[in-house]
Amino acid sequence: MKPAASNVHAFDRKLLARMTGALGDDRVIGRLALDLGQVFGEFLPDMCRAETGLDITIGYAGFRTGLRNELVAGLGAGVLVSDASLRNWCADFQIGCDSPIIITLVEALLGAEPAGIEEPQPRPLSHIEIDVAVPLFEKIADVLRTAVNAPGGFEPIVERPLNSTARPKPDPMIEDVHAGAIDMTIGFGPVLSTFSVIVPQSVLLKTTIVFPKGSGQQRKAKTEWTEQLEEQVRRSAVTIEARIKLESLTLETISRLQPGDVIPFHDTQDVRVDVNANGRDLYVCEFGRSGSKYTVRVKDTHGSEQDILRHIMS
Repeated sequence: MKPAASNVHAFDRKLLARMTGALGDDRVIGRLALDLGQVFGEFLPDMCRAETGLDITIGYAGFRTGLRNELVAGLGAGVLVSDASLRNWCADFQIGCDSPIIITLVEALLGAEPAGIEEPQPRPLSHIEIDVAVPLFEKIADVLRTAVNAPGGFEPIVERPLNSTARPKPDPMIEDVHAGAIDMTIGFGPVLSTFSVIVPQSVLLKTTIVFPKGSGQQRKAKTEWTEQLEEQVRRSAVTIEARIKLESLTLETISRLQPGDVIPFHDTQDVRVDVNANGRDLYVCEFGRSGSKYTVRVKDTHGSEQDILRHIMS
């Protein structure tokens, strides 16, 4: 017997999303993105300059629409991404920022002149560089909070950013949502990068953009935020290693060494010890002992304090 033809058809998901307010017209999303971009462009430079003394430029770079996971993946490699939320507005949005601007800001905080900074290549960022990026992501979220209609005056929650390559893969069992990405340029010195805010369209379509007061506040000199960033850089834990040169041995002798055998130091007087971090030599030391512990005493350095910091960071 021939089976009866089914009259049940799958409902068009895009049509359903439009009907339920989860997908809007690109022109509507574009206007919202432009308004939000103008708030970022007017407020974020003043905020960064007031807090850091650095002349950071911000500009609107357009918008993109699509499924959220695709928009996040489209940020590419060498990008930091943070998951964020703002109560009474959006429970889950993303902030992404290209790595070159973060690397450049670290250089500037370590004393480099903007004109002398060369544009770095995008790459995964180190733990210390991510420490420096955290306040920038928080400032972006703070500006966003002032621009959207989120009643209650709650502070945004910004999770620690991750390199895009280190982010967990999306759960295939959770349906993706339509979103909009607001793209902004962020520049310092010769370096021009991009940061993006990715928000579900269901949230954007209910959002009213408000231009906050005080965008023309008087600019201050370098203040607490810069000091906090610089202190964070200096307090970040770094693993260091000490190398002592031993007497040269033949390959035959090395192959026959057994537990308990002794290899003498190369130096006959003060034993030279080279101390390094991240493969970069930092100090020349001498070998010693304090009580039951072996120690090294610094005799010379490989450059100034700023040189050493840059060596460790790179």
